[in-house]
Amino acid sequence: MEQFNFNNELSDKIALVTGGTKGTGRAIAERLLQAGATVVITARNVPDLENSKLHFIASDLSTAEGAQNVVSGVLSSYGRLDILVNNLGGSSTPAGGFAVLSDEDWESTLQANLLAPIRLDRSFLPQMIERQNGVI
Repeated sequence: MEQFNFNNELSDKIALVTGGTKGTGRAIAERLLQAGATVVITARNVPDLENSKLHFIASDLSTAEGAQNVVSGVLSSYGRLDILVNNLGGSSTPAGGFAVLSDEDWESTLQANLLAPIRLDRSFLPQMIERQNGVI
């Protein structure tokens, strides 16, 4: 399959990739970098970014405070956001599976997988609409 070449089409864009420290999120972040974007990634733990141009904000997006930390960090550093990739997601199913999942397990999963993207979208969308520019 032929690889698409962005040729720095995103050179003036600021992108945020949640869950961007490994796996699919990291691959998306690296591809955005190749396209010329300034890319910010988030996670709870600091990743190995040696020899990388990725920018990092440590935050737990499963909390309202964590989401606000990311929003504040992006806007104070870059003044805007052009591209938001809500990649964060997953669950930690204990041994025994569904039958042993507690209410706390469900709540934690919903906070990270549902409420984190809603909080970020709600925070960044108004300025994207105002500028008539941006993508989530």
